[in-house]
Parts: sequence; structure tokens; C-alpha cells
Amino acid sequence: KKPKTSSSESHYQNFTPPFEIHDSWEWVRLDDIAQSNIGLTYKPTDVSKDGTPVYRSNNIQNRSICKDDIVRVNSEILSNQFLHEGDLLICARNGSRRLVGKNAIIQKLDEPTSFGAFMAVCRSAYNSWIHILLNTRYFDRYLDASNSTAINQVTQKMLLDFTIPFPPIREQNRIISILSMWFNILDDMDKKSEDLKTTISNTKSKILELAMQGKLVPQNPTDEPAADMLLRVNPKARIITDNPHYPKWLCSYMGDVCEFERGITFPSNTKRFDKVPGYIACLRTANVHDEVDLSSLWYISEEYLKGNDAKKLKVGDVLMSTANSKELVGRSVLIRDLSEHTTFGGFVTVLRTQILLPEFFTLFLKYKTLKGDFSKIATQTTNIANLNTRILSTVIIPVPPTEEQSRIIQRVNRLFSVLDEIEASLQS
Repeated sequence: KKPKTSSSESHYQNFTPPFEIHDSWEWVRLDDIAQSNIGLTYKPTDVSKDGTPVYRSNNIQNRSICKDDIVRVNSEILSNQFLHEGDLLICARNGSRRLVGKNAIIQKLDEPTSFGAFMAVCRSAYNSWIHILLNTRYFDRYLDASNSTAINQVTQKMLLDFTIPFPPIREQNRIISILSMWFNILDDMDKKSEDLKTTISNTKSKILELAMQGKLVPQNPTDEPAADMLLRVNPKARIITDNPHYPKWLCSYMGDVCEFERGITFPSNTKRFDKVPGYIACLRTANVHDEVDLSSLWYISEEYLKGNDAKKLKVGDVLMSTANSKELVGRSVLIRDLSEHTTFGGFVTVLRTQILLPEFFTLFLKYKTLKGDFSKIATQTTNIANLNTRILSTVIIPVPPTEEQSRIIQRVNRLFSVLDEIEASLQS
């Protein structure tokens, strides 16, 4: 240990232990047993394919270093901004509070490596013990109590002032050994759980594929042919008969089976997060999940809806996220009920159909999303993928008889409910 200074002695005199520890243990500040500094600041023009690798927040995953997305830079790097094996790398600043403080021990370096300005490094002979403590609720509570700004961060002062319980070194090693054994077991369980979740997702995709091919439920010869129904509702609809799944099915274009209504674009200073007279709820991409997420509603002035009833949501509407990240664009949700007047924002589109049952239509859209088809056909603008009406209108969609749509919905719901129950049990 480093010798305690008079200032650190003063710190311990005013320190109230948050919990009891063994007599052979001691309370110490990180500053007594470790050194720390923040990382490298670089400009976008410094990024280079053949530069020095720089670890950032996304390179820490599950308490380990992940090398999937590494930036390389050509810039001047101070000696203390290079990583060493055994260093404890810490996320010191992030837009998400839950990611601040995540950390990993550097196990192996294949080449000289630095770390970014929003990161910090802790160097100590006791990093394995510090690593454990930085992954506890005790450290999380300390960050919440110490952070006096709206910025999600752990400053150098906050880090070095953190007071930890410190056992004798042999006891540290015994504790670390036992925890490592249990973490390996739990990590293996997590991996198996994630594998099962992937299997469930793939199974759902296969169920939807069979449903869209007419192979999930038996055909009924007495059902009204889909072509008769389609042309009755939309005489101008185009029918694709190259490869219908079954005689009473047909394929058409989304532009012929549904109508598109783009969301409202409004100035950002008109939104509110609470309901007040004269304001109406507005759904956005953040609200589009398997079911409508109402946890973060915006409210906008009803002035934007005057004389425009098409912008008001109705039960049976399908809300699609048409401007989002490439992975999430095309995600959709069925509006099953509305407790208040509601509209929708500019990055979402409402799809309305009189030809398909809304729930069958939603199953088709979910199938396309799981396959990644919408991501493939979306146009890309900077970091946003877009699905405009022209693109969506040309998507080919199967149209079964209405009665068969209903049977498919019932079968899918039964099968999905079993899979959802299995998935929920993994989280309990």
C-alpha cells in the first residue's frame, strides 16, 4: 500500500463505514492502492485503418474486452494512455447511466493499444479485487450519490475517492477464485439462455413462414376465393398469379391492399411529456414494439390535427417505424385499443387495410421484419434507414381468403403463447 497522507487520514476520520467488515479487513480509498488517468482525445480526421487501436465503451461487453468494433487512429499518444496487460479499463462517461462504470481487465494485447477520452484506466496490484467491487451495487450507489451533474460520468476524483473494503491478499485470492468459478457457471447459463432465445426467435420466424405459405392450417374449399374478395374491395388491384400458394390464395402488392398515412412533422419545441388541456398523445418509433409501449409518450398541440382526421389513430391501424436504425426499420405494431385521442409522429407511418384482417397483416409485417427484408430494401441516409411509401407499395404480399386468415391468426397466437411462456420463464 502507498503511505497514507494527512489528507487521507482526515478522510478516514470523517468516514462512516456503510457496512461491517471483518477485523482483518480495512477500509481504503482507491487513491491509496491505485493510480488512474483518462484516455486519448482524437479528432475524426485522426481515424486511420493502419493506426493505433483505441478501446472505447462498446469494447467492454459482459466484463470482458470485445474487439468487434475497434477504431484506429494516427495521433500523438502519451505513455500513460497506452494500455498494459492487467490494467482495469473503465467506462467513465456515456449517454446511458447504466453503462457508466462498466469495466474489464486487459488480459492480452497483440499490439500497442490506447483507450478513448470517455474511458479511464485503473492501475493497481489489486485490480482483480477492484474489478469485483466496481461491478457491485455498492459502487452503483456511490456513483449516484457522488454525481452532482446531469452528465452520466465517473470523474477521476470520484473514482479515486471511492472507499472499498480491503481484505488480506490471500483472502482476496480465495474470494476471487470462488467468484470466478460461479461467474463461469452463470455465464454458461446465460449463454444457454441466449441460445434458447435465439431458437425461440427462429421458431417464430419459421411459424410465420409456414403461415404466409398457406402450410400452417388446412384449406377449406368453401372459403370465398381471395381474388373475389380483393376485386370487390379494390377493383383496380393487381393480382400476381405466377406462383400462388393455393388455388384460393393470391399475391398482390402492398400498395393495392392497404393505404399509407405518414406521421405529423412538428417543431421540437411543441412537444411535452405530460398531458395538459389542448394537447394530444403522439406515438413515435420509441413506442413501436410487439405491443404499443406507452411508457414514454409525447404530447403535441391538437392544432396540428385540425381538419385532418386521417392523422388520428384508430383501432385496427398498423403503426410502422419507417425511419429508424437499419436493424429496427420496418418494425410494426397493431393498435388494439385507445384510451384517448392519439396521433403519430413523422418517423412512423400508419397502414390501413380493408382487404386483410389487421392482425394477419401484422403477422406478415413481423415475418418480413424477422427475415430482415425491410432492412434490405430501405434507403440509407447517414445513420437512418428509410422506408418510403413508394418502396412499401411494391412489396409483394400473400392474400388468403378472409376465413383462412382468421384460422391462421388463431393458430399462430396459440403457438406463440407457448413460446412466449418459455421465454418468460428464462427471465424469472
